[in-house]
Amino acid sequence: MSYRTLFILVEGRDDARFFERVVRPICEEDYNHVQFWQYSQQEKGKVNRYLYSIKAMQTAGAADLIIVADLDESPCVTDRKMRILSNFRSLSMENDRLSKTRRSPRVLIVCKEIESWYLAGLTDNDCKKMGIPDSLNDTDHLSKEKFLGLMPERFGSKTDFMLAILDLFDLDTARSRNRSFRYFMQQCESDHDRA
Repeated sequence: MSYRTLFILVEGRDDARFFERVVRPICEEDYNHVQFWQYSQQEKGKVNRYLYSIKAMQTAGAADLIIVADLDESPCVTDRKMRILSNFRSLSMENDRLSKTRRSPRVLIVCKEIESWYLAGLTDNDCKKMGIPDSLNDTDHLSKEKFLGLMPERFGSKTDFMLAILDLFDLDTARSRNRSFRYFMQQCESDHDRA
């Protein structure tokens, strides 16, 4: 098997922390190297240069690319994906011979924000242990503000709260409580089946 790298571009630190702890172990089953890169605070030109270098590796069959973005205030997933693709000319799929292969870049949208994926992974018992009063049967529409509103006072910061959640994170619970997380995991499993 040839050496393969998976590049996952995430928006910021909270996303990178989640993907490092939850997604990396899953992806390392199929890739020799998994590289995360935070793009939201970078200049557009720098992001495009990075994407062009990944595209060259994709052409050689040595890399795959996933770009992850929050839905934020977009009216739908398709609109958000189109905005991401239009922001980075290096992602243009026009006349791209990779567009029909599994090595084409994928844009996956977190509904609604990465905080919804964090909370999706807590079982009811873990919510009680942490002091989260609300039921979290569906986190698809959970915003950053709601997340912060659920944070118990004993946590000194949002980061402390997120790290405590990751220590308890349950994949099966997360799949059942967030559609976009379930879709992401299905994509990972699909890649595994093709590897």
